[in-house]
Amino acid sequence: MDILEEIVAHKRQEVEEWKSMLSMRRLYELTAPMLEKPVPSMKKALAESKTGIISEFKRKSPSKGWIHKDAKSSVVPKSYQDNGASALSILTDKEYFGGYDEFIQDARATGVTIPILYKNFIIDDYQLLQARHSGASAVLLIAADLTLDECRHLLDTAHQLGLEALLEMHSERDLDYVELEPDMYGINNRNLGTFITDVQNSFRLAEKLPKGGVKVSESGISNPQTVKDLRQAGFNGFLMGERFMKEEDPGKALAEFISALSE
Repeated sequence: MDILEEIVAHKRQEVEEWKSMLSMRRLYELTAPMLEKPVPSMKKALAESKTGIISEFKRKSPSKGWIHKDAKSSVVPKSYQDNGASALSILTDKEYFGGYDEFIQDARATGVTIPILYKNFIIDDYQLLQARHSGASAVLLIAADLTLDECRHLLDTAHQLGLEALLEMHSERDLDYVELEPDMYGINNRNLGTFITDVQNSFRLAEKLPKGGVKVSESGISNPQTVKDLRQAGFNGFLMGERFMKEEDPGKALAEFISALSE
């Protein structure tokens, strides 16, 4: 069993535990009042942004362990916004990434108004309700986690809840999912089975994505020139976590990166 299979197996158990503590009906009742309030569009933000930086709040990863254990969700996301992030990605998986849904709620409570991606391993409608309830704008759907029909269902349900979806693909075998026409097309440069990262993955698959679609390159991006090259290849968004989170002040690191990007 590779790490992705392990995570998904654990996630299935986790979802069932959540349902036993708070039923899906009750979670929907708690979320329903929020459905009348639209959330900021991540797709629009990336399409219109000059930098396209999606700054990620990620304290831990299965491959690196703790990256920034003491980072506070009441500080870093707002600092990212203040320093020029186009959108945020916030890890909400507890077991493997040290995340919580409350991190998104903290971000919103401290004044974050830009789009937030609910970053988790989504396999069930219940998690879409959790995302909407937390204040997220969009959810991540990972092709490697889902059958085509499962992904189609989750995409439709996300839209019914007012959420956008970033569909993450990693290899040619995932490209069948393009037909689902998600809000955003993601290419993950990190193999989720081995955690080996190669940014050339985005360049290789870029031309196989719809020309008019909003495209996001994820993982392994560490220097401004790579962002410039990826934009030339057709990407609108650049998801970056460890590059900033490993620094003492992630927001300041983002500001310096954006400054170098404009040179």
